[in-house]
Amino acid sequence: MTKYCLTVTCKSQRGIVAAISDYLVENQCNISDSSQFDDAETGNFFMRVSFVPEGGADINALEQGFSSAAEPFAMRYAFHDESRKMKVVIMVSRFGHCLNDLLYRWRIGALPIDIVGVISNHMDYQKIVVNHDVPFHCIRVMKDNKPQAEAQLIQIVEESGAELIVLARYMQVLSEELCRKMSGRIINIHHSFLPSFKGASPYKQAFERGVKLIGATSHYVTMDLDEGPIIEQDTIRVTHAQSAEDYVSLGRDVESQVLARAIHAHAHHRAFLNGNKTVVFPASPGSYSSERMG
Repeated sequence: MTKYCLTVTCKSQRGIVAAISDYLVENQCNISDSSQFDDAETGNFFMRVSFVPEGGADINALEQGFSSAAEPFAMRYAFHDESRKMKVVIMVSRFGHCLNDLLYRWRIGALPIDIVGVISNHMDYQKIVVNHDVPFHCIRVMKDNKPQAEAQLIQIVEESGAELIVLARYMQVLSEELCRKMSGRIINIHHSFLPSFKGASPYKQAFERGVKLIGATSHYVTMDLDEGPIIEQDTIRVTHAQSAEDYVSLGRDVESQVLARAIHAHAHHRAFLNGNKTVVFPASPGSYSSERMG
């Protein structure tokens, strides 16, 4: 069954929902799921609508025809084919738990993505990536070759057609130029419950502070390190009897689940940038095709 979704952002005003609904009805589309949020502080309106084109309407024709409904409200909008998988490049260094988790979820169909490449600054995971029939690229990053290394990275992203970069514990800082170029299309997993314990060794920082909860945060990457809009977070309880190494081990599962949920939200067009924050709508019924995650 063909299924599309429409995402809309604009300033809040009367009549937006009616205009969207009327347009879809006029084009013989049946709405199956709808989420909306009106941010009273910023005055911004966000909406995601899933629908079935029962009259067989083409997605391109729907998108072109929607301009007449969108213009009075200055809507920023996009139509998406929900069967289409988003092309993703994963970047990883020497902690492979998130990479392994994403490869597994991708293989069983639990993520609506197509992994078109894995980039690493080490060779540790070449074999496992190649065994999944995914191209593996090793780009060494040194102090004196960072511009060349990043140019190679960008070339791989462009040639593969990747729409999203996932930093699955990639331990190199991306340049401001790349952050701007891929704004809203780079997702990172940080092994801490941001905004606490930024930077290096957050589990050690948490251990030294005697916290009772540790967590993980997935966010969009910006030019400010670990300051990007947060997409997903989760925590796990720890005790005084556990070591910093225990925190690291316990944190791996949380990191993997949080990153997978953030990617799912982005790939299903459920995550909207809202200034320094995000609006993330709940998953539509049936959006996890093989299993539910976390």
